[in-house]
Amino acid sequence: MRLLYLTSEMAPFAKTGGLADVLGALPAQLQKLGHDVRVFLPAYSRIDRKKYPLSPAPGLEELELHLGPHRYRIAYRVAQQPGTGLPVHLVHCPALYGRDGIYTQDPDEHLRFLALSYAALEACRQSRWAPDVVHCNDWQTGLVPLALKTIYSRDAVLGRARSVLTIHNLMYQGSFPAFTITDTRLGGSAHLFHQDQLRDGRINYLLHGVLYADGITTVSPSYSREIQTPAHGAGLDHLLRERSSRVVGVLNGVDYSEWSPENDRHIPHRFSAADLSGKERNKETLLTKLGLPYREGVPVLGVVSRLVAQKGLDLLLDVAPELLARWGFQLVVLGSGDGGLEEGFARLQGAFPRQVCFYRGFSNELAHLIEAGADAFVMPSRYEPCGLNQMYSLRYGTVPIVHKTGGLADTVDSSVGVAFEHHDAAGLRWAIETVFKAYKNPPAWRRLQLAGMARDYSWEKQAKVYEQLYERALRV
Repeated sequence: MRLLYLTSEMAPFAKTGGLADVLGALPAQLQKLGHDVRVFLPAYSRIDRKKYPLSPAPGLEELELHLGPHRYRIAYRVAQQPGTGLPVHLVHCPALYGRDGIYTQDPDEHLRFLALSYAALEACRQSRWAPDVVHCNDWQTGLVPLALKTIYSRDAVLGRARSVLTIHNLMYQGSFPAFTITDTRLGGSAHLFHQDQLRDGRINYLLHGVLYADGITTVSPSYSREIQTPAHGAGLDHLLRERSSRVVGVLNGVDYSEWSPENDRHIPHRFSAADLSGKERNKETLLTKLGLPYREGVPVLGVVSRLVAQKGLDLLLDVAPELLARWGFQLVVLGSGDGGLEEGFARLQGAFPRQVCFYRGFSNELAHLIEAGADAFVMPSRYEPCGLNQMYSLRYGTVPIVHKTGGLADTVDSSVGVAFEHHDAAGLRWAIETVFKAYKNPPAWRRLQLAGMARDYSWEKQAKVYEQLYERALRV
């Protein structure tokens, strides 16, 4: 198949979250399976040109793109994805992408991603490369399915293409003032827009992707069901239920060349299920590095997370003082975000200086060392479309403690970790204490570790599921 991916993020070029990890792995894996794959990404100014050299894209001429009254000069650049050789096309437009961040609150935010969408489609037309499937990701490319069904429906190159939309997080929907419909190039198809939205004076990009995509995926099976309920549907649950036959949850994969204790270049002591001795040495290194005393037989809990309300870490702040005093464990937290949560973990460290370390910010090396050195990993998310850290933890023999939601529910059961159902302090307290009791029983603990390490969430496996989805979309 010829597969076109449109995305606002892709590892390692531009990343804020899991979307980048998915696009950094899935297209390359499908290329390995023999498919003809092209990826289009904005050429953000923050992309390191020395580390990832960009060169003119062969066969693609500069484009003057009209979006309503706006005119943009678009050039195409190409870079090689490190380690895979996958060519990545970058849409070069300094007027739109020459900014500090990947995302902004600027009034032209919708134009930044409309330009990505149309520049990619026009590049296909220029090169006469006819994709079988256009894979869109989140609201940023949410209007592409409608564009394919209207302005490109009779096009010689794009007229037969089918669209798949992946929802990585339903809470981000891309809602803009209705008057910007003139910028979308879809004004002639205004009757196809959701009329209640227009009457409310808004256009919701993700909503229209849900309405018109030939296939809709989420990043875990449980999340695909949860978003069809009022509790988790963010106002779109009724539309998702109407299209439920097209909604499929596919669990994200893990790049085991990057996240595996046998070959992790970021940790000082490598280990495996056959020989776990390196894990305890990593634990000692972790604690020493962070200024905490190493004490054999004392469990260490790890957290690597954005500190935002979704992640549920306020629950950990609620229960930690009591549990730290009672059980004497140690806690290592890596993250940044909400000021109140940052202050809470800083106060916790001040109250328990020999048991708690809060590292404000992010360090990829430290993230790997926490996964390798911690005994258990805490993820009490309110909702979690997929989550990756719990899958990393399983691979490293680090027992996950999770709230039973979304991808966490799909990957953590009692044979490999602990999942609590009710999202409250009592639920998290029960889960942590359950882990501590297991930790005091070495044979039971070893069984949890080895069962988790045996799980396979590789992209090799998940890419074949996407193959089937694309084939299904082509039959629509």
